[in-house]
Amino acid sequence: MEIDVEKLKKDWAGSVFDTVELEIKAEDLRDYALACGEIAPCYTEPSHPDFRAVPNFASRYVGRRVLPDSFPRLSDGFGFDAGKCVTVLGAIRPGDRVTAKSRIHDIYTKTGRSGTMLFIVHRMEFSNQRGEPVSIVDWRMVQRARS
Repeated sequence: MEIDVEKLKKDWAGSVFDTVELEIKAEDLRDYALACGEIAPCYTEPSHPDFRAVPNFASRYVGRRVLPDSFPRLSDGFGFDAGKCVTVLGAIRPGDRVTAKSRIHDIYTKTGRSGTMLFIVHRMEFSNQRGEPVSIVDWRMVQRARS
């Protein structure tokens, strides 16, 4: 069965299917930075005047759902994480109340030695309590396309 990628994109891409609210705590920012091996005081010392999240901090979050309800099952097996891309748009600071909205951003295929693989890009857009965008995380999931 051939997957109609253009129809999937038309039917599923763009609409928000999950929203989560996050309260940013100084100790979470510090602990994440230290776990990443960061040593700069602006990321590891809450008393620093410019204390903020490391650039990849938003990638630690996932929503309540990976895909929208009723999204078609496109694979006989399990998919896997094919990587994340983080775009920093502003600082995430302690005390911020961040809203993250999930949507399917893109769907595409690639063919290689193991056959056709289907990539689904799950995008989470993060904004702070003032409505200012602070980060975008694109998470690529890959599944082997059904034959």
